Amino acid sequence: MDSSSEHLAERLTHPRYTRANHYDPRWVVDNQMGPNALWLLEWLAPALGLDALRPDARVLDLGCGRAMTSVFLAREYGAQVTAADLWIEPGDNARRVAEAGFADRVLPVKAEAHDLPFADGCFDTIVSVDAYQYFGTDDLYLPTLTRLLRPGGRIGVVVPALREELDGVEPPEHLRPYWEPAYWCFHSAAWWRRHWNRSGAVEVEAADWLDDGWRDWLLWCEVVAEESPEEFHRTMARQVAEMVRRDEGRTLGFVRVVGRRL
Repeated sequence: MDSSSEHLAERLTHPRYTRANHYDPRWVVDNQMGPNALWLLEWLAPALGLDALRPDARVLDLGCGRAMTSVFLAREYGAQVTAADLWIEPGDNARRVAEAGFADRVLPVKAEAHDLPFADGCFDTIVSVDAYQYFGTDDLYLPTLTRLLRPGGRIGVVVPALREELDGVEPPEHLRPYWEPAYWCFHSAAWWRRHWNRSGAVEVEAADWLDDGWRDWLLWCEVVAEESPEEFHRTMARQVAEMVRRDEGRTLGFVRVVGRRL
């Protein structure tokens, strides 16, 4: 490891994410598509019971991006993972997965969240990291997704979120320069708990806020703004970092939600 990689590893070594610390930070930076997906998945894991998965459990990684979370699920928990994403071509993810040594455990597919080509009850677990907010706020969505779970199977998601729900139609004053209409898909843990409970599809086992998650988000954005090989991601990271730094956790962070299929 050269000196720049060592420095990057030092910046990203985190006491809360001991599994993610073992992954090549350059690989993680180069393949990121938002917040640090490995950190968020590792936070989700205990609430979702990933350590208790049976060998070769069938896991759907919905909105997997560049399949880093899929590799993590295969490596850390021995899962057989279907890596589904709409934006990243399966061939690109298949190459990445093979280079990581998990071509026999991760199957990349191209799929839209409302048109998933899988049989009822074919997965033990469904995971979605930094993607579910784009489609899961629909009142009718969760029952159509959880049909893919075996009875008693679990779904767990991590999403960018609000500490508390916002009143009215305007964001907080300090966030107005940064706010985009798409951010209205961010909701609080209490909102997600109610949303899932009302669906009648799952028993909600967890819906909680990541303490100091904004600090992780800010650190990650600062690193990506300096280290990403893609100008688009560097620019986006700088903008998000400025917003998160201004907010200081008053409004923005992360929520995890876990439910068991009824």
